[in-house]
Amino acid sequence: MAFGVAEKIISAHLAKGRLNPGEEIGLKIDQTLTQDATGTLAYLQFESLGIASVATELSVSYVDHNTIQDGSENADDHQYLQSVAARYGILFSKAGNGICHQVHLERFSAPGKSLLGADSHTPTCGGAGMLAIGAGGLDVTLALAGYPFFVECPRIVRINLHNRLQPFCSAKDVILTILGMLTTKGNTGTLLEYGGEGLVSLSVPERATIANMGAELGVTTSIFPSDQVTREFLKAQKRVQVWQEIAADPGARYARIIDLDLAKIVPMVAKPWSPDNVCPVKAIAGLAVDQVAIGSCTNSSYAELMRVAALLAARRVHPRVSLVIGPGSRQVLQMLAESGALGTFVAAGARVQEPVCGFCIGNCHAPPTEGVSLRTINRNFKGRSGTPSAAVYLVSPETAAVAALRGVVTDPREAGLEYPVIAAPKTFVADDSMILPPPRPTARRQVTIVRGPNIGKPLKLEPLADSIAGVVAIKLGDKITTDDIMPAGARLKYRSNIPKYAEYVFELIDPAFSRRCQEYQREKKAAIIVAGESYGQGSSREHAALCPRYLGVRAVLACSFERIHFANLINYGIVPLVLKAKAAYKALQAGDILELRGLKQALRRATEIAVVNKTRATTYATELQLSDRQRAVLLAGGVFNYARKTDDSPARSRYATALRAGRPTPDSEL
Repeated sequence: MAFGVAEKIISAHLAKGRLNPGEEIGLKIDQTLTQDATGTLAYLQFESLGIASVATELSVSYVDHNTIQDGSENADDHQYLQSVAARYGILFSKAGNGICHQVHLERFSAPGKSLLGADSHTPTCGGAGMLAIGAGGLDVTLALAGYPFFVECPRIVRINLHNRLQPFCSAKDVILTILGMLTTKGNTGTLLEYGGEGLVSLSVPERATIANMGAELGVTTSIFPSDQVTREFLKAQKRVQVWQEIAADPGARYARIIDLDLAKIVPMVAKPWSPDNVCPVKAIAGLAVDQVAIGSCTNSSYAELMRVAALLAARRVHPRVSLVIGPGSRQVLQMLAESGALGTFVAAGARVQEPVCGFCIGNCHAPPTEGVSLRTINRNFKGRSGTPSAAVYLVSPETAAVAALRGVVTDPREAGLEYPVIAAPKTFVADDSMILPPPRPTARRQVTIVRGPNIGKPLKLEPLADSIAGVVAIKLGDKITTDDIMPAGARLKYRSNIPKYAEYVFELIDPAFSRRCQEYQREKKAAIIVAGESYGQGSSREHAALCPRYLGVRAVLACSFERIHFANLINYGIVPLVLKAKAAYKALQAGDILELRGLKQALRRATEIAVVNKTRATTYATELQLSDRQRAVLLAGGVFNYARKTDDSPARSRYATALRAGRPTPDSEL
């Protein structure tokens, strides 16, 4: 049989299930990554398993999100992460070493390997031929312990790239074009595999940009072949030994094939407030700009920033514009300094951010009130920049640089500037001194784990009750993001303190939500969330499930869910129910009293469950779109209740077998 790139790698890592799209499969995980916004909870849970060391080939703990020391909370988390990494055999990338996706691409990507990351943009490494998937922290915790990662076997869509990009058109414009075609909705359960003769013209960092923003499409992941371009990149990184060629077989079959002519790509922009709200840059030309931010894990490679430096050379940023440059890694920053490009940025009037997520997650460089900010990041959700009234537009580095000079949005092809051709370096700086290896296994037991006052404890969850009686605590619209549920930016410093962070659930939409849920808890009523299409877009941040669970949320009724958040809800024992009829969504209102009965029986075998609206004397049909394993997890009250029953004692060994195989355990035994 003929296989595509994705099928070959999935098959090589298949621990459970079959390659039938729509069925749940279990994948063996070779590598994991966490970052400081997700890592503390993942490692607190890992500690509770009582395992001496991680079971993966390679695991890396990155500090890249909250590096600003506003109070002791972030520094406390960093100390905890460093000590727990040393204790359990995990590499630790210090603050300032770079953004996890950029650094992992540079220093650890390996074609044909599987990577599970507690960050939705983990698919970045698909640009180097990896099966790289974003997930919630609990799924990464179990992968660290050697368990398979369970996910719906994806339908694979092939995107053939033809010809080559024209000057001032970039990989960012390619993925924005694809977002305009496929949108952010309706792509759950899909994997994008890229091919075509146009691939040879795209570098690995350019491929990584396209794979990175596949997360905005809602796909499981995106993947490129591993070819000679991949080999040259790894050789320049002094890691050619990990290279292997991985190509699709002639005649490989796909669920859909899309052909895209790179020569016809034009500079594109995503307007507020969604990455799929796209149009050509020319359509908004002349819009006055207050801020330009170039960088993030999407567009911060050496070649991209060298191109920006060439455009800024001997020129000055427009007086109205604040320009921020954010290199993606310490490697990039050092090479920019050695080349003189860093001096060019300073001379042009730019500000330089350390190599961290920074402005992308809204914890620094917020735009002015009602300001216009052009950014090369991957998300422009309302309020994510740190300024709710600001308008954020997503563009390529070339478009951003020209706007910084002109003070208005300009099609870079019409700026009268010469396009700078920047060749990929033959050799990258390879200084891994800020990536700390763990001690030898015999010395790890002597490591003391540092726990500052900001380090909490994992939430203990009770098994699922047979019925849920509760109140619709909030009714939401379509495309609610995890940033809408749990604000990032300055609030992220509470990520290890769940009671405190839970005070800010839905802060940007309904500041009274947390207090209202606490009142329901005092009245012994559950809280229920109602939402429209694509609930849970965006970040893999499991706090968007954990904090509502802490506040007493027991069920979410939505017209559709996004993959990672759907899994996170299940992992924390929140029942996700799909509303079968749009009329039911329209009828439900905040304050309605709902009742779900016979949950245990339904979770054993049913595909539907009735929700009774006692306020309106109406019953709604909802779907249980769950695998057998997910049903068992919900019955247990969450994935860790399920996993904690998997120890080595003979009486409980059946639970370990069931979890690893993805089978449910009998409800009577939970």
